[in-house]
Formats: sequence, C-alpha cells, structure tokens
Amino acid sequence: MSSSSPSGTGDDLSERRGIPAAKFIQDVETYLSQSSLDSNSALAFHQERLQQYKVVEMKLLAQQRDLQAKIPDIEKCLEVVGTLEARKGTGEALLADFEVSEGIYSRACIEDTDSVCLWLGANVMLEYTCEEATALLKNNLENAKASLEVLVADLQFLRDQVTVTQVTIARIYNYDVQQRRVKQVAPTAITAADS
Repeated sequence: MSSSSPSGTGDDLSERRGIPAAKFIQDVETYLSQSSLDSNSALAFHQERLQQYKVVEMKLLAQQRDLQAKIPDIEKCLEVVGTLEARKGTGEALLADFEVSEGIYSRACIEDTDSVCLWLGANVMLEYTCEEATALLKNNLENAKASLEVLVADLQFLRDQVTVTQVTIARIYNYDVQQRRVKQVAPTAITAADS
C-alpha cells in the first residue's frame, strides 16, 4: 500500500503492521480544500485504498485459514509423541494406523522407541528424541497460536479501516451530489430573478 495520503496537512497516519489507518473525514469541504482535490479525485483515491484493504484482507484470511489448519495438526502430533513417551519402557507395542498417502492407510506395530521423525516442510523430515520433539512441537504450537492472535487483531483493525473508508466514500459522494444540486439550483434561481 504505497499510495500516499492526499491529506495536505502533513499528518502521518498511524498504522498496524504496514496497514495504514484510514482517517475519518469530519468535514468533507475542508478536507477537499486542504488536500487540493476535487470530489472525483478524492473518491478515486479512497476507492483505490478500499481495494488495497480488500487485497490485504484476502491475504490475511488465507494466512488465518492456514494457521487454523496447522494448529490441530501440531496438537495431534504432540498427542502421538506423548503416547509414545508414555508407552516407553513398558515393553508394550503400539498398534497404529497411519496415512501413507491421501486416503491410503497402513497399519504399523511400533515397538519401544526413543525417537520420532517429524516433517518440517519442503519435503524435509528430521529424527528427534521424544523429548526434543515434544519441546519443538510445543514451541511451534505456541508460535502458531500467537501468530493467530496477531492475525485476528490485524483483521479486526483492517475491518475497522474498511468501514471508515466506506463511510468516507459515502460522505464524499453525498457532498458531491449536494454540490451538483446547488449548482443546478443557482442558475435557475438567477434566471427566475432576472424575469
């Protein structure tokens, strides 16, 4: 969102993580005169800003969906590692079904084990001890939950900015309609006075 604000006042808009804050315009006439814009230019600027907000919102929603899908996976991995740790030393084998491919499962008998292999992404798998895997998964879970909280706050901030921008667009549009009506009435009143 590299567009600069046509405020003309030099005020820096506050922002949240790169998302510029929308400024509520109390008096449209003063805003237009200070920014040296006509109604159409101001409308175009705010509509462009609204589109930028929508693009950012789509990106944030995609990130939110990814995190919401990732958190249950991490929790499930933690549960499995916890089960393996609980069974360690008992001599009791664990019978498990695991997904080999989409919709294809295989049954495995897991004997006493001290390590697990975790997918890290990008087709990379590493072997960890159960304790290291638990620590890594807990850290990843905390990070994912914290990221989700930040994303939710960013989305709320963004929705507020969208609302302010939509109200601003409506106020500028209504001001423009009012000015056009005044211009139409003024010549009619002058000709009526001349008659």
